[in-house]
Amino acid sequence: MDLTVYLAGQIHDDWREKVKAKAKEKSLPISFVSPQTNHERSDNVGEDILGEQPNKTVKDDAASDINNFRTEVLMQKSDAVIALFGESYKQWNTAMDASAAISMNKPTIIVRPDSLVHPLKELSNKANVTVGNIDQALDVLAYIYE
Repeated sequence: MDLTVYLAGQIHDDWREKVKAKAKEKSLPISFVSPQTNHERSDNVGEDILGEQPNKTVKDDAASDINNFRTEVLMQKSDAVIALFGESYKQWNTAMDASAAISMNKPTIIVRPDSLVHPLKELSNKANVTVGNIDQALDVLAYIYE
């Protein structure tokens, strides 16, 4: 049985590549999808598709509409979601994606450091599982195959 897992979270480092490599090491039959990880493409997709917008607010709204569409399609097709909360960047998109996954009744794993236990307590209690690192998240997925 192959699974598709949506990797929600910030796009400013290579955490997704680490997840994919570790899943491969464990021989887990998992495909991964994610938000657009090319920040420039994500920011400009509205204008790339719809043409130049009259101001930055409208440009951001157009990009947001298309990015949200992409996220919803990929998340709907996913079997599970891993939402990684890091400490280095604001995590608004991660919180939004985790909430969307939970609302869609997608099995959701939240990865959060100890420093974010308090601010994420309600979201963590809505998720299926909360762990402290990506290794633990992959162990949860591996447990499916036992």
